[in-house]
Amino acid sequence: MGSTPSTGVGYRQALQSHEFRALCTAQFVSVAGTSVAAVALTVLVYRRTSSPLLASVTFSLGFLPYLAGGAVLSSVVDRVRPRRLVSRCDAASALVAVAMALPSTPTPLLLGLLFAVGTLSSLSSGSRAALVRSSVPDDAYVPARSLMRVAAQLAQLGGNAGAGGLLVILSPSRLLVVNAACFAFSSIAVRAAVGDHPNLGGRHGGATLGSWRGARAVLAHAELRRLLLIGWLVPMFGAAPEGVAAAYVAAQHASSNLVGWWLTALPAGMIAGDIAGVRRLSPARQRRLVAPAAAAGFAPYLVFFSDPPVRFAIPLLVASGVCGLYGLGLDARVRDAAPVPLFARTMALNTAGLMALQGIGFTLAGAIAQATGPSTAIGVAGASGAVTVIILARGELTRRRHRSEPAAKRMPRTGDVQDRAL
Repeated sequence: MGSTPSTGVGYRQALQSHEFRALCTAQFVSVAGTSVAAVALTVLVYRRTSSPLLASVTFSLGFLPYLAGGAVLSSVVDRVRPRRLVSRCDAASALVAVAMALPSTPTPLLLGLLFAVGTLSSLSSGSRAALVRSSVPDDAYVPARSLMRVAAQLAQLGGNAGAGGLLVILSPSRLLVVNAACFAFSSIAVRAAVGDHPNLGGRHGGATLGSWRGARAVLAHAELRRLLLIGWLVPMFGAAPEGVAAAYVAAQHASSNLVGWWLTALPAGMIAGDIAGVRRLSPARQRRLVAPAAAAGFAPYLVFFSDPPVRFAIPLLVASGVCGLYGLGLDARVRDAAPVPLFARTMALNTAGLMALQGIGFTLAGAIAQATGPSTAIGVAGASGAVTVIILARGELTRRRHRSEPAAKRMPRTGDVQDRAL
């Protein structure tokens, strides 16, 4: 990809900011550590209890805390300066991870500490997004957000893959110490390299009450509410293949080794889509493609109604992941739709909804697969996701179809003005 990008502003402009480089590096390290810890904890809990249910609960606890941190306690982002909140949450997570690594920590407490780490991570998510916005020029915000996503995806892939190898030489408890070190690095990097940017959020009462009032203030904006719903519901339905990966491969009587390839397909496609979108699409086109790309991402899922073999299913998932480039335009439109004093709160609420609904998506996919089979579950998720996008973005899709019609087929109307901005 050596040609000149058409956007004018790309990753290079975002990476020119040393503050953003520190934020991106900290995100990569902390997410990688968390991914390693998730695998280690699942193994540790299963070894202690021999309970598949508790092992699956351990995995799901990575999603549930976002409701507490992102929704119930999100007013904290309006009261604590962003660098301080991010750095202190990471430092506290490091201490909690050390406590989790102690061999004497009982399993119920271990799960409680895992919930605490998730709550701290979700609590800092809005402030981390605010720091990204403050650390780069406005026209580099979308590439910066893209890089943060790419870093997180690569860290998850590397963490999940590396955890299997590390468990051969290290105990699960020692891997939790590695997680603690990753959080400590993130805390120090943010504290040392990121400026103490002011907090522009308003105050909305007490901690919990203020969170609910702040959430209502965010959701009171109709366009912002619609964009957040797109950002929540599309990934919720899109999570179905990951939720039934093992079941699908087993139903096809394929090698269990293919589960790993299956789980890397969507993230690999998303990374490719983000990079291509930043390099090849102008900011205006990124915005226009939000609805079409989000809907197109579900088209490969519909093929699963025919129960394709795994070797054909994996490329379908990669193709679906590429359509994740809709997030580029969505990032820009959410930023523009959110009032500046509510931006950090908006991003905290956005992360809370995203993670919580993805957890629900995994559960729904598993329930449908239990009743009808994994291939049908993916197909149903694809159909539901496509219908959801059409409902939420009907006006955009209609306007695009109208503009694409030949001029001779259009009936001119007096005072008709072409809509130039979605």
